[in-house]
Amino acid sequence: MYHNKGILLSTAYFAPVHYFTKLVQFKKGYLERFENFTKQTYRNRCEILGANGPVSLIVPVVKGRGRKIKIKDLRISYDTEWQRNHWRTIFSAYNSSPFFEFYQDDIRPFFEQKRKYLFDLNGEIHETICDLLEMENNLVLTDDFEKVPENTANFREAFSPKKQKAFPDPDFQPQKYTQVFSEKLDFVPNLSILDLLFNEGPNSFNILEKSCPKARE
Repeated sequence: MYHNKGILLSTAYFAPVHYFTKLVQFKKGYLERFENFTKQTYRNRCEILGANGPVSLIVPVVKGRGRKIKIKDLRISYDTEWQRNHWRTIFSAYNSSPFFEFYQDDIRPFFEQKRKYLFDLNGEIHETICDLLEMENNLVLTDDFEKVPENTANFREAFSPKKQKAFPDPDFQPQKYTQVFSEKLDFVPNLSILDLLFNEGPNSFNILEKSCPKARE
């Protein structure tokens, strides 16, 4: 780690590689829990790589009467069998990857057990991914929304599935690695951390470090 200041992040569902490089770069992280839920973001979706290209997996949420719902209070909807569908899609995409068999028992329970709140689900996922990457989970929950902690970079809106809305970041240069469909498809950068984990296994942390230019200086 080489940034002494902290970073403020939003919650994310199997966050993209870019998100995890920030945990490598920054000494301390804050996780926003009082912001209002924003649609069409990584807060309730991730992107993996299927046989025909990137696939979005979206966690449906319960929409309240009011438009504004704090992210910590946002409930997951189980009106559809999204858990089964997500796991089947992940299995189809990665069951032939080098490390799927090694990690599947750690990941599959998230699609078998029902959590009430999206924020809690994402938190448990994040903790598990950090363990698998053998990196410290240094995220501290925020106390309110308005106040950005002192000496902290605000990255709450930095990551977006809509490429035109993602913040340009000179401190992120995604490193290529072998993906499941490399013989058929060009390398697709910045997918869900699952893509990196299933393909690179214990080498995943090294890929994250190499994706941070300053870490290589």
